[in-house]
Amino acid sequence: MLSVHASPALPAPPGRFNLAAHVLARAPALGERSALQILRPTGAERWSYARLEAAVRGAGTGMLARGLVPGDRVLLRLGNTPEFPVAFLGAIAAGLVPVPTSAQLTAPEITKLAAELAPALVIAGDGIARPDHPAPVLSEAELRGFEALAPCAYDLGAPDRLAYLVYTSGSSGRPRAVMHAHRAIWARQMMHQGWYGLAETDRLMHAGAFNWTYTLGTGLMDPWSLGATALIPGAGVGAEALPLLMRRFDATIFAAVPGVYRQILKHHEHLALPKLRHGLSAGEALPGSVRARWREATGTEIHEALGMSECSTFISGAPGRPAPEGAMGYPQAGRQIAVLGAEGAPVPRGAGGVLAVHRSDPGLFLGYWGAPEETAARFTADGAWFLTGDSVAMAEEGAITYLGREDDMMNAGGFRVSPLEVEAAMAGCPGAGEVAAVEIRVKAEASVIALAWTGPATEAEMVAQAEAQLARYKTPRLWRPIPALPRNQNGKIDRRALRVEWSQLLGANP
Repeated sequence: MLSVHASPALPAPPGRFNLAAHVLARAPALGERSALQILRPTGAERWSYARLEAAVRGAGTGMLARGLVPGDRVLLRLGNTPEFPVAFLGAIAAGLVPVPTSAQLTAPEITKLAAELAPALVIAGDGIARPDHPAPVLSEAELRGFEALAPCAYDLGAPDRLAYLVYTSGSSGRPRAVMHAHRAIWARQMMHQGWYGLAETDRLMHAGAFNWTYTLGTGLMDPWSLGATALIPGAGVGAEALPLLMRRFDATIFAAVPGVYRQILKHHEHLALPKLRHGLSAGEALPGSVRARWREATGTEIHEALGMSECSTFISGAPGRPAPEGAMGYPQAGRQIAVLGAEGAPVPRGAGGVLAVHRSDPGLFLGYWGAPEETAARFTADGAWFLTGDSVAMAEEGAITYLGREDDMMNAGGFRVSPLEVEAAMAGCPGAGEVAAVEIRVKAEASVIALAWTGPATEAEMVAQAEAQLARYKTPRLWRPIPALPRNQNGKIDRRALRVEWSQLLGANP
């Protein structure tokens, strides 16, 4: 059997559609019901559905009053505050195109992006670097005042038209603006049961900041589109305080990246969370040891998802269909997925290959802004499949096992080795801390597997762990203790940076 998954397609969205209108469709009926609670140990700031809709549509009115017209780009330079989702949805409601960007970007970095985007407006919070660009700047304080304005009409149109852009590092290694259509929110319905197990009665707590796209989608827009309540920890709340907030505010679902689960478990051996049904994880692979420790501490499961900026999440475990041990999950209902070999044809089930999403997927991006050639390069020659760059294997029953990024895969004596397999084995060494495996070229014709770790374990202890847990060809040959693993702006391990730095120390080419 070939590694292809096809299921009945999601029904098409209405012909006249608006992403923000879809997210807030239940707001008029829900009125004073809680849409959002910003949590702190001392209490919570509450936003009703009525207030949320007024703030979003008032923001749309205020932006249009500045002379903007549908299609104009709005660059968001906002921090961890509710004004971020208000500005994002307000712009979309009015037909504008918001561009969220990391608050950590420096002035030179954001100036370069602004030159590429030519925004008509910049919305900026205090203390966040602004671009050197002639676009007018709207302060966060001015944005808050828009809540009292009359609501803008929803700009309805074709679901395929551009709704927003979000930056990704891209295959080129430099930031690329990913163009998403209004239909992207419609496609997220496949996650509601395919990953979350989400219902209107849920209280979903997301550990991320407001201005992170993982929080925006999973933590805010998806709960709101169902009429559920979103719970977001306030700025400055540490991981050690999250269980208290989950318990105090009756969280039924918890979403975070693996590092947050790890930090919680570092501070709490046992967790009494009577209302929690399960956790969600995305962003990078969840170590099996963390999953097992969470299960032991809480009695609940963590359901993992694989996705990317170009298509959000599309492979996942779910309460109704948990992932088998060692696998990430299954293609969500409504998706068309394939695992392709070097020639672009599906490989047999069980074999490794590149994960691909069919071009017809309603959640797939429109392309990279101003980069048609790079967009085309991400598809197969016939244009039918988008190549994710993730190396996976599809089991006979359809479960997907993640093997790593294609550019992170290691070659040891002719054998392809996943860094995740090596890392999972090495993380079990007491005192290992965080670990990362990379391939290092030591000669023009030779490369070896190398492992960095952050804990107090000695090299001898790490070598002993590898010899006991890994086949010889998978065993690292280079070892390096470091204070912390390099990470990208999304908090994922940056293996490329580690590989480059290590190679330079050795005087070799990465």
